[in-house]
Amino acid sequence: MFRISTRQAAMLPAYRRGLASLLSTTTTPSISPPTEQIGSAENSVTDMNLFTAINDAMSIAMRTDDSTIVFGEDVSFGGVFRCTQNLKQDFGPDRVFNTPLSENGIAGFAIGYASMGGTAIGEIQFADYIFPAMDQIVNEMAKFRYRSGNQWNCGGVTLRAACGAVGHGGHYHSQSPEAYLAHTTGLVVVMPRGPKAAKGLLLSSIRSPDPVIFLEPKALYRAAVEEVPVGDYELPLGQAEVMREGSDVTVVGWGGQLRVLENACILAKKQYGIEAELIDLQTILPWDVATVEESVNKTGKLIVSHEAPVTSGFGAEVVATLQERCFLSLEAPIQRVCGYDTPFPLVFEKYYIPDEFKNVEAMRFVCDYAQ
Repeated sequence: MFRISTRQAAMLPAYRRGLASLLSTTTTPSISPPTEQIGSAENSVTDMNLFTAINDAMSIAMRTDDSTIVFGEDVSFGGVFRCTQNLKQDFGPDRVFNTPLSENGIAGFAIGYASMGGTAIGEIQFADYIFPAMDQIVNEMAKFRYRSGNQWNCGGVTLRAACGAVGHGGHYHSQSPEAYLAHTTGLVVVMPRGPKAAKGLLLSSIRSPDPVIFLEPKALYRAAVEEVPVGDYELPLGQAEVMREGSDVTVVGWGGQLRVLENACILAKKQYGIEAELIDLQTILPWDVATVEESVNKTGKLIVSHEAPVTSGFGAEVVATLQERCFLSLEAPIQRVCGYDTPFPLVFEKYYIPDEFKNVEAMRFVCDYAQ
């Protein structure tokens, strides 16, 4: 088990206080909950926000699998975002415990524990700090099964990480690293758009036979509230969802950007009569090519939008794939509405973010182009 030195222990209270301001998100986005689920969810539902849905999923996972452990920086105290609150009280200090401030150590410990047959849920407190763990994630976790000829694996690993813009996080607490991770065969990369999706996708991730990086849009921890089934249910990995049907243009996104895109689709309909079909990928790797391809062949137009910088963002992979598969159906140049190629700015965040107005303009452009 990890042990924290006296110096590290002294640093933790100030560190937690310094990060507490990231919890103060005030807006309530409009996000449609997912419609398809698998498993035996009870009929009863209750209102949950994102962090309580994630907490509930981990609690169910720990109740249904005695080998499941939860660990990371501050998790025994409930975590900076409170996602692990009460888990230590419910399951004990041997199953829920703090680690030193070492993302590389968290990932390495998760690999070792899972390789012995356990289920490891590690928390990377901010996705911005996942990069020190990339050697373990890319060279060990992702290749563990392949290099052994399927003799052993570490599929019991799930690494959770808070990602994305939050309104005042600056360049070290606002990044979206999904494209870095999606370049690594052997991983599953997931990013939910809201509480109901988060609970079902997290349970599927924890029980997946492959290691999963589960990215949580931190701006939604308290802002997004939905009716969530109280029971145990899973949403399938690798399957996108059509949130809104339309015939004029296909709009693709994932994670917290869906709240922006859903509002953009409503605005485009109101202002210009554009009927947009909105798709949530849900899983970045592997992503659901077939669902997007079917939509683009119908609409003839495609917009991909994400917070991460535009150059080599995962939207580039979506665009390249759909250009190959739907070239003869395209009626306008595919558009990417993304973050700029700069470090994530603090003061200028509102200009950096690909908001609903930028996306509406992209919809208007491709529809006008096609006429």
